[in-house]
Amino acid sequence: MINFTVGPVMSEDYILEMGKEQVPYFRTPEFSKIMLENESIVKTFAGASAASRVCFVTGSGTASMEATVINCFNEGDRVLVVNGGSFGERFVEICRIHNIDYTEIKLTPGHTLTSEDLSNYDGSHYTGFIVNIHETSTGVYYNPELISDYCKKNNLFLVVDAISSFMADEFRMQEWGVNVMITGSQKALAVPPGVSLVVLDEAALERVNSNKTTCMYLDFKSMLSNGERGQTPFTPAVGILLQIHERLKRVEEIGVDKEIERVKNLAEDFRSKIKDLPLVFFSNNMSNAVTTLKVTEGKDAYSAFESLKDEYGIWICPNGGSLKHEIFRVGHIGALKPEDNDILIKALNDLVRREIL
Repeated sequence: MINFTVGPVMSEDYILEMGKEQVPYFRTPEFSKIMLENESIVKTFAGASAASRVCFVTGSGTASMEATVINCFNEGDRVLVVNGGSFGERFVEICRIHNIDYTEIKLTPGHTLTSEDLSNYDGSHYTGFIVNIHETSTGVYYNPELISDYCKKNNLFLVVDAISSFMADEFRMQEWGVNVMITGSQKALAVPPGVSLVVLDEAALERVNSNKTTCMYLDFKSMLSNGERGQTPFTPAVGILLQIHERLKRVEEIGVDKEIERVKNLAEDFRSKIKDLPLVFFSNNMSNAVTTLKVTEGKDAYSAFESLKDEYGIWICPNGGSLKHEIFRVGHIGALKPEDNDILIKALNDLVRREIL
C-alpha cells in the first residue's frame, strides 16, 4: 500500500521500528530531557521567539484547535474566522460552542483569501483572527504575509492552524506576528496520530495566564507549568512523543528548510506529471503538502479513490460533502519518493484507459 493521503501519512522505517518497542515509563529525567528538546526544536522549526512555549496535547489537531480557543479567548473577544472549507467550519463550530463572539469570512471552496475580503472588516473592533493557513479539505493555501500584514495593521491576536502545512511550507512565526501556531503528529511530522502541538508566543502566554480555566484536560496553564520540567499533566502518548523526538532530531540534522524543499520537489514533480491527464487543479493557491484535483464532468472522484484503493493498493484522499464526487486530493508529505509519484501516475492513466477517470 502506498499512502498519498494527507494524514496519517507513511512513516520512515526507523519510526516503524520504534513503534514495535515497549512504551517506557515517562516520569523520569530521561523523558523530561527528550520533551525539553522537542520543545526547543519545534520552536526553531516554527521560527518562534526564544520566550515562546510549546504545549504537547494528547489528542488530534481538533483537540488543540479547541484548546487554543478556550485558553486564548473569552467573552470579551470578537474574532474573525476564515471559513473556506470543513476545517474553517470546525473553528466556527468551536467558537459557537464556547460562546466566543465571532464573524465568519466565508469563502467559496477552492478560492483564496484576498485583501478585498479582509478590507470589509478594517477597524471593526475585532480582537482576534483565526485561520487554517492550509484549508486541508480543499487544498487552498492562504497567503500568510497578507494575513500577517492585516493583523498587524488591525492589532489582532493571530491564531494559525498549520496542522497540515508545518514542515511542508515555510513558517515564520515571529516575523509574521503569529501568536499561536497549531500542528499535528500525523502530517509532515510523519509519525502516528495522537499528539498535537501548540506554540504560544509571549502575548499568547499572557492571554493564557489571565484567562479563566474552563477545562481540566485542555488547560494550557497546567501544561505549561508541567512543561517547565519537561512533563505533562496527565499520561501522554509516550510512544508518539518519542517518535516525534527522533523525527525532529533527524530533520534537524539536515535542516528544516531541506525537508520543506523535499516536499516541494515531490509536489512539483507530481503536478508536472499530470498535465496530460483529464484533471484540473481545484485551486491555483496550493500548499506543498497536497494537490487537489477536479475530475471532468461525468466522472466520479470517489469512484477513482475506491478503484485506486481496492485494485491498485494506493490511497489518495477522498472528499466528503458536496465535493465528494468532484475532487480528490493527493498528498506529498510523509515517506514518499518521486518513484511513488510514477506509480500513481501510471495507475491514474490506467483509470483513464478504463474510462473511470
